[in-house]
Amino acid sequence: MTLRIDISGLPSERVRFAASPLAELTAMLHVLAEPGHHPQFAGWAADVRAGLRPGLTERLAQAEFLWRASQADFLIPARPRPTLAEELDDVDRIDDERYVTAALVTTCGSNRTQAPGASPLTDTAARERALVVAQARGVRQEAFAQRLLADPAAVRAQVRRTLEECAETFFDDAWTGIVAQLATDLRLKNELLRRQGIGAALASVSGAVTLAPDSDCIIVDKMQDKATAARGAGVTFIPSVFGRPHLVAVHAPGWHPVLQYPIAEPSPAEPVSLETVTLRLEALAHPVRLRLLRTLARGPHTTGELAHVWDLSTPEVSRHLAVLRRAGLLTARRQGRYIRYTLNLPDLAELGTDLLAAVLR
Repeated sequence: MTLRIDISGLPSERVRFAASPLAELTAMLHVLAEPGHHPQFAGWAADVRAGLRPGLTERLAQAEFLWRASQADFLIPARPRPTLAEELDDVDRIDDERYVTAALVTTCGSNRTQAPGASPLTDTAARERALVVAQARGVRQEAFAQRLLADPAAVRAQVRRTLEECAETFFDDAWTGIVAQLATDLRLKNELLRRQGIGAALASVSGAVTLAPDSDCIIVDKMQDKATAARGAGVTFIPSVFGRPHLVAVHAPGWHPVLQYPIAEPSPAEPVSLETVTLRLEALAHPVRLRLLRTLARGPHTTGELAHVWDLSTPEVSRHLAVLRRAGLLTARRQGRYIRYTLNLPDLAELGTDLLAAVLR
């Protein structure tokens, strides 16, 4: 499963790497709402929550649907600005229909691929669906959707005031502490883009982001099958400190493609692709293969030895071993006349972590 961003015919200057205060604030708010996704920031999140005024805590709880399960597209800007105030001004320029539709994607789990124009403000069916889904998601979810549909201007103003108060309370200090990291990452990305092209720049973003062989498409390894195209403003890449481990993508119709990516750690591990994780889960789903792995966990074995241990035919064992090898769970080494199979214990042990990383990515 992948997100594909069509960049055919896109001039290189339309591929943009830039920092965004609003996108980073959104990442911080997601950490506060879902600290379990970000154990490395558990201490920071606890300190921030302890220092929030009760009124701000309540307003964040009311609006957290904009950044908890996913992020509203208007919070990840295609044209980042130097300051949070400038980016919030840009959000204010978005018309109510685009704002409300984007907000209810996160609030109500709406389909991001719905046709532009199906706004709950003007489309009766879309409005009813938004309210029904909001009701099923919880009391706060429903109340937020009702207020947004009844008085978009008031809710928009309250959300902006909430974000501005977050800046005063914790964001400004945190931003000052990470801006140098973001600047260093941007220098590297833009230098690679200038000297070696988009393929090298994408490779430095993440092992989960690649350029298609014909260079007309950016492929993002995520748990979704989506497609969008870079037109007009092109495609924007925004580095994040607090966003790890997520790759956040804006890809809805009518919005310019944006990818917010976590900046590299000192010794980053290459992410295992979703395809590989899927292959490994499928390989482990068969009881015979689990039995073979149990024996291989004790040491290397040949096909014949495994067939004898489990009273199976040699061709049957060979077929199962082939599946396990394609999944990268076995290593085969020839010793004289025989091929001995060894279990890749580290890869098997990391499967749960790899699955979680693919889901969160």
